[in-house]
Amino acid sequence: MRIKLAWVLGLLCAANGIYMLLAPAAWYALIPSVQSTGPFNQHFVRDIGSAYLVAGAGLIWFALDFRARPAALAAAMFLVLHGLVHLADAAAGRESLAHVLADIPTIYLSAAAALWITWPRRFSIMMEEKPDDKMAIAARAESV
Repeated sequence: MRIKLAWVLGLLCAANGIYMLLAPAAWYALIPSVQSTGPFNQHFVRDIGSAYLVAGAGLIWFALDFRARPAALAAAMFLVLHGLVHLADAAAGRESLAHVLADIPTIYLSAAAALWITWPRRFSIMMEEKPDDKMAIAARAESV
């Protein structure tokens, strides 16, 4: 399950990053909630697009090779910190409740998913490895 989610979230982050890098004005126009944060800034959109592309690559790498957990953790940290910036803006009154609610599926859930994907299983009592997960991990390790 984690590997599939790493693929999905990784591809979504990478696609978002590529879109932000290649067509920042179109990306800005497409996302209604971002327009309420200030005027379009091409450089800033591309900076954040770069971070999304790297985060996506880290999650995809982890989906391909479980030993890439440090790259996936870096991706998760970006998504979590990005979410915390949004929450801080909301707490300071710079974002409306409607904006916070609009960010739930894209900002907050993606951060939570990335944490769940990368969380080391040995530290979690509730997230026991299933036998098929162990076999998949062992098969990947043998193929390298």
